[in-house]
Amino acid sequence: MRRLLTITALTLAALLGAAGPALAHNTLLGSDPAEGARLTAGPNEVRLTFDQPVRAGEGYNTINVVGPDGTYWTEGEVRVEGTSVVAPVLPLGPAGTYTVGYRVLSNDGHPVPGKVTFTLTEPGGGTPAPPPAADQAESDSAGGMPIWPWIAGAVVLVGLGLVLALRLGRPKS
Repeated sequence: MRRLLTITALTLAALLGAAGPALAHNTLLGSDPAEGARLTAGPNEVRLTFDQPVRAGEGYNTINVVGPDGTYWTEGEVRVEGTSVVAPVLPLGPAGTYTVGYRVLSNDGHPVPGKVTFTLTEPGGGTPAPPPAADQAESDSAGGMPIWPWIAGAVVLVGLGLVLALRLGRPKS
């Protein structure tokens, strides 16, 4: 029994130890406008600040501001400023909830998607931008790869390790 517990503990330690690099993705620390902010006038730009530098490069980082009616309000190039990613915003239109969808290239090389919302309380007179390319719009709303395949894989590996340990640990009679 002691041998089984030791093998199980070592297997779990190996699985959890291998997950270290996956936890190195950038994390959103804050945004301007802030999550849930209520504004009377739209911002000139959206700024997302992360805990680590964001990798720069054309096409790596995207930010889209989507209005309450599904129209887009960002136009121009997204720029990286160290740990921040900034996108210019057109003068906003209808009052309501706006969603800032983003995908940035993490410091470890993996894409990090997410979203922030704010509310425009007074309607503006702006004209929306044309919709972005289909692949960019999809990536901004995607939540990334689900975690369940990783969990299922870990369970299978632990199960195989236990079966092998029990079979190899039996004395031959």
